[in-house]
Amino acid sequence: MDPGALSAASPGAVVAPGDCADHRLGLGVGLRNVHFDHILRTRPAVDWFEAISENFMDSGGRPRTVLRRIAEQYPVVLHGVSLSIGSTDPLDMAYLRRLKRLADEIGARWVSDHLCWTGVLGRNSHDLLPLPLNEAVLAHVAARVRRVQEALERPLVLENPSTYLRFRDSTLDEPDFLRALCEATGCRLLLDVNNVYVSCFNAGIDPQEHLERYPFDRVVQLHLAGHQHCGTHIVDTHDQPVCDAVWSLFRTAWRRTGGVATLLEWDGDVPEFERVHAEVLRARRWIADEAPSSDAAPPETPGRTGVSTPLDFMVPAVMHDTRLCDA
Repeated sequence: MDPGALSAASPGAVVAPGDCADHRLGLGVGLRNVHFDHILRTRPAVDWFEAISENFMDSGGRPRTVLRRIAEQYPVVLHGVSLSIGSTDPLDMAYLRRLKRLADEIGARWVSDHLCWTGVLGRNSHDLLPLPLNEAVLAHVAARVRRVQEALERPLVLENPSTYLRFRDSTLDEPDFLRALCEATGCRLLLDVNNVYVSCFNAGIDPQEHLERYPFDRVVQLHLAGHQHCGTHIVDTHDQPVCDAVWSLFRTAWRRTGGVATLLEWDGDVPEFERVHAEVLRARRWIADEAPSSDAAPPETPGRTGVSTPLDFMVPAVMHDTRLCDA
C-alpha cells in the first residue's frame, strides 16, 4: 500500500466531497493579508495556499473577495484557531455553520484546527491551550469531533499543538492519543513538525523517536515554521526561518507520509512574499537529501514571543480597502 494513502475509514467516519483524498498538493504558503496585492498582481508559482478560517468566515468585504479570487486559481485549505475541540463549553454551532459556508464557497480541500482548547465559559483566550492526554479526554474529544464532522459534512483535520508542560493526568503519549482518535472518528491529521520539535525539546524527549511513532497513514498535511529558542525552552512564534533540526524531522515525515501537502507558516515579522516562498522551497533540497551548508537558514535572531494565532482580520488597511469588493 502507498505509505501516503489513507487507511480505511473507521465506523463513524464521514464520507463526503472534500474527504482529503487529494492530499498531495505540493509546497504551499500561508495566506497573509500583507501579501494580498502581490499574489493578485503576479500570480506566483505557488502550489497551494492555506487560509486562516477566522480571518475570512465573518468578512463580506475585501478579504473574502480576495480569498474567492485566489481559490479560483489555486487549491486552498482552511485552518482554524478557534474551534476549541477540547473545551468543556458546548460546541459553537453558529461558528460551524459559518465555517461550513466558507468551506463550501471556496471549495476548500479540507478544514483543519488544533487538538487543544482555546477558552471556557464563553471566553476565548486566543491561544492554543494543551490538553491532558488520557482515556477520558479521548472520549470527550472523539464525541465532539464526530459532531463537528456531521456539521461540516467532511472529515476534520487536527493538528498537534506546541506544548510547554506535561500533565500529571496524562496516561497516553501524543502519537497513541492521535492514533486512537483517528480510529474512533475517521478524522485526519495535520502533522506540524516544528511543533513536534518544540514540544519534545520543552519536555526533554527525543523528537525523532517521538515522530517515528506517529500514525503517518492518517496525515494529510505537514506544517513547517520557525520558532524562538530561549535556551531553556522554545516558544512557537512563527517568526524565524526553519531550523535544520526541524528540516531533518520534516524529511522523515515527508518520506513516511509519501509526500503529503506541505505548508510554511510565517506569522510574525512577516517578510516579503518571495522570502516566505523561498523558505518553503528549501524543502526540495531536504526531500532530495541535499542540504549543503550553503542552504542552511540564517542563525536564529530574537523575535516576538507572542502566541502563533494569526488573527489578522481586524487590520483596518485590509478591511477598509474596497478596491476588490463585490459590486
